[in-house]
Amino acid sequence: MVVPLLPRHRAVSGKAARSTVRHHSPRADRRLLVATRSRHKLDELRALLHLPDVQLVSLDDLGIPDEAVENAKTFRGNAIIKARFYAGLAGLPTLADDSGVEVDALGGGPGVYTRRYAGPDATDDQNNAKLLRELGDLPPSRRGARYVCVLAFLDPGATRPGEPPWVITRSGTFRGRVAFELRGQGGFGYDPLFEPLSEPPGGRTVGQMTAEEKNRVSHRARASMAMARYLKTQGW
Repeated sequence: MVVPLLPRHRAVSGKAARSTVRHHSPRADRRLLVATRSRHKLDELRALLHLPDVQLVSLDDLGIPDEAVENAKTFRGNAIIKARFYAGLAGLPTLADDSGVEVDALGGGPGVYTRRYAGPDATDDQNNAKLLRELGDLPPSRRGARYVCVLAFLDPGATRPGEPPWVITRSGTFRGRVAFELRGQGGFGYDPLFEPLSEPPGGRTVGQMTAEEKNRVSHRARASMAMARYLKTQGW
């Protein structure tokens, strides 16, 4: 079931966000909804944010079957949509992620269609296979790509009188190239195809990196570090 979106909340990124949300006292029983059904993504964000006094819960943990309509043209737009939608349903502080891969030779595609590149219910294997077909035998110099992650945070309880909650966003990118074949069992999504720029052509993919290595350099790591800094200034 799809529920209509909430009235719009203002979105803020960067320094302007510092004075827009009230500070909270840390509490061990505080919950933060992570707007995802992916256990991989939830575990990754739990490790990256490092909020030991906060319980991170997923949509499935709360029994929320509804799906936000992700119809924005940018990762930031979709992250904001999801933060608004699920914070409204759950009544909890909510962190939403929208992320994907942008391939230079595809004009930035698949972009916001990353998860459903090969179809609405496509698997990782199907998406990766389509990307390999699209790029064909292009040389490494023309297989440039980047991962993008935008995190959006909304606390429906942290408002000033007469004002809607603010949506806070932070982003991160991770440059690399698309390999010619899948390599590695680690990570998820396009990780077995994504060679970081720190690797030579034919070098290790993200799928061959340890979780610790990935969490030092990935797009989600960079966005999460920035978001964690913000959350901690607000008492999280």
